[in-house]
Amino acid sequence: MNASQAQLLRWVLVETSHPGNVGSAARALKTMGFSDLRLISPKLAGVAQAPEAIALASGAVDVLESSQETSSLELAVQDCALVLGLTSRDREFGPPALNWQDARPLIQAAIAGNQQVALLFGPERTGLDNQHLSLCTHRVWLDANPLYPSLNLAQAVMVCAFALRESLGESFRRAPLGPNTESVDYADPAAVAAMLEHWREGLEAIGYLDPANPKKLMPRLQALFARTRLHKEEIDLLRGIAKQMILKK
Repeated sequence: MNASQAQLLRWVLVETSHPGNVGSAARALKTMGFSDLRLISPKLAGVAQAPEAIALASGAVDVLESSQETSSLELAVQDCALVLGLTSRDREFGPPALNWQDARPLIQAAIAGNQQVALLFGPERTGLDNQHLSLCTHRVWLDANPLYPSLNLAQAVMVCAFALRESLGESFRRAPLGPNTESVDYADPAAVAAMLEHWREGLEAIGYLDPANPKKLMPRLQALFARTRLHKEEIDLLRGIAKQMILKK
């Protein structure tokens, strides 16, 4: 794995409760050669400067110092072709589910195509919720003891970081993409979410969606589009349709 590959991996901790987990995650990332750490609405503002985080980061304080804290998950996954939400909980709707073994080749392919990838880790007590997962292209679980599948947050980060260092090292040693191989320009999940909101307005405008009784129409559409992995130009096409629906009102 080289430095440019590592920079294409974005590690996103969502609403983390314990500063020690942030510090331990930073240490795990630096140990495996990664550094792009994003902190989304941590329970303690400025958590990267917390004494416990600094203590458990040990020699990885530079990863803490360069981490980005924001309240916007949409911003954190912006421009990411692949967004993987790590969770062991099954969901009725949401993005397609993959085990970690099947997710790794997707990550390798995206990195080989010089595309940004984000890995999301949810709050320690509850994990990622449906709103978080709506901004993911896939829901991913680690193969663990089915009777006790829960990993500590920093442990989960370490498992993934170790596996990706190994996978990306292997892919880097193999032949690069051929001259006729083109990477697919996928839309990032934030763009898909904005398109879905546009479609909600359009469906309401033509009377197909009743805002007082929406049932499960939008979650079903969200799951449908998540399975298709839309391209950027397809987002433009779908938003054009939504625009025409609104104009017909």
